[in-house]
Amino acid sequence: MSAPREARAALRAALEVAAREAAHLRGTRERLLPGPVDAAWVRRLEADPVLAERVDGFVARFGRLQDTLGNRVVPRLLAALAEPVGAQIDNLHRLERLGLLRSAREWIEARNLRNRLVHEYVTDPEEFAQALERARELTDLLLDTCERLAARAAALGHEGG
Repeated sequence: MSAPREARAALRAALEVAAREAAHLRGTRERLLPGPVDAAWVRRLEADPVLAERVDGFVARFGRLQDTLGNRVVPRLLAALAEPVGAQIDNLHRLERLGLLRSAREWIEARNLRNRLVHEYVTDPEEFAQALERARELTDLLLDTCERLAARAAALGHEGG
């Protein structure tokens, strides 16, 4: 397989993975978090292990989609667009300029939520509720970005998902 063909196949495969992850994240959010989250909701997690496991699933899917997009799809798509591929922050700003990401600042905010979501609910339900609520909102950023990247790749003939 030639290098350009391998690159197209890798982009296509990454897009397919991202599309599946986006569908799982969307479904989990809709089932788990149909509305705003508050500290009282978070306090229920200690008494409801099934709910706590669902929250863990949401957090994992939130992070996984962001990783797949940022580490696998974005560099491959930028290369396919003949754009320079650099550090993730540079790639995010490039995506924003290309209209493929609505906000690099929000993406970075979403990145920073991972540690808060993993650690803070144990000691501070209010902080965890705020972080989980913001992740619920920022899920739209990830889903929108996934769709924009897939549409741009499709326009280049690199369909996925």
